[in-house]
Amino acid sequence: MIFMKNKAVCLISGGIDSSVTAYLAKKENYLVYALTINYGQQHKKEIISAKKIAKLLRAEDHIILNIDFKKFGGSSLTDKLIEIESNRNLDDIGKNIPSTYVPARNTVFLSLALAYSEAIDADAIFIGVTSTDYSGYPDCRKKYIQAFQQMAKLATKKGIEGKTINIKTPLIDKSKAEIIKIGLDLKVPFKNTWSCYKGEKKACGRCDSCLLRLRGFMESKNKDPIKYDFLPNWYKI
Repeated sequence: MIFMKNKAVCLISGGIDSSVTAYLAKKENYLVYALTINYGQQHKKEIISAKKIAKLLRAEDHIILNIDFKKFGGSSLTDKLIEIESNRNLDDIGKNIPSTYVPARNTVFLSLALAYSEAIDADAIFIGVTSTDYSGYPDCRKKYIQAFQQMAKLATKKGIEGKTINIKTPLIDKSKAEIIKIGLDLKVPFKNTWSCYKGEKKACGRCDSCLLRLRGFMESKNKDPIKYDFLPNWYKI
């Protein structure tokens, strides 16, 4: 008897969360179809990282879609005239919606993943959102994912036929330290990931994403393998 693996579309940005999520999909014996969105962010280092992760995962395919969110504006990740928050107190991250929020980004990404899933008859979409250590983005919450899951059932041929495309968020309740520990167990190559909002040669060590990443590595008692231009004085390994 031939065992047929199920297919999963994995949204891979090149960062820690999406990379660990894709490796978890592989561990669950899914055939991984990687999807990366080049949405007009100010740098392409995370796209380079996404390519490396998809290759190391031996993804069945890796599609990179170009969608220019710069035309809309409204985010410091796509508009150089808007300042990216830096050097914030860790306790303040998540208390408000920062300038790095890209309007409706996850809704657009999940919609594209849903279309891809239907086209290849995939059973699941994996996305690395987390509502624990997050930057205050409204589209990373459980309530949002549950609402999108319901919409997916209503909006697709598979859903109407009773074949649900499951939106899987295995890290939704995990802290960054827990995610890093899971990734290390799965042998995720963190040296090939990129989290910094800025695209310099080294990670800045000052933006919210760098700070959350550094805290995660510190709390997991592991050294971050990537290089930083600056390290906050609380980072002790």
